[in-house]
Amino acid sequence: MKISWGTAIVMAIVSFISFIMFFVITMSTDEAYSHDLVVEEYYKTEITFQDQLDKTQNATLLSENIQLEKTSEGMVITFPEELEFSKIKGNVFLYRPSNKQLDFEIPLSLSSNQLLVPDKNLLGGRWNIIIDWTYGEEAYYFKEDINY
Repeated sequence: MKISWGTAIVMAIVSFISFIMFFVITMSTDEAYSHDLVVEEYYKTEITFQDQLDKTQNATLLSENIQLEKTSEGMVITFPEELEFSKIKGNVFLYRPSNKQLDFEIPLSLSSNQLLVPDKNLLGGRWNIIIDWTYGEEAYYFKEDINY
């Protein structure tokens, strides 16, 4: 059976379209290729960016900033010793870029100038730590990327 050049072109185009559609469907449905936005309400968060810059500037004016230390019990977050720990309020948000189901938030309720994030909550890999906190009337913001 001989195939004419017109039939061959149509078969080539149909094959190419089928090939592309296979990859589009695979990329859309496979969990391995599922990449979500960093935050759900991106534009709403972007509006508050200047506030974050102001809070970050306040944090740089402290004599020492927040320190992070990995220990056998977990991640120890140390607040400046010059501040009275009972007046520190805010939240610690731990964001895992590779899996949003692992993200969690800890409200700050300190009994000393240190906060321990238990080792069982932190899997090995990259984490973004965001600490949005206040001391008295001043607001502060701390953000750091770590490999745990």
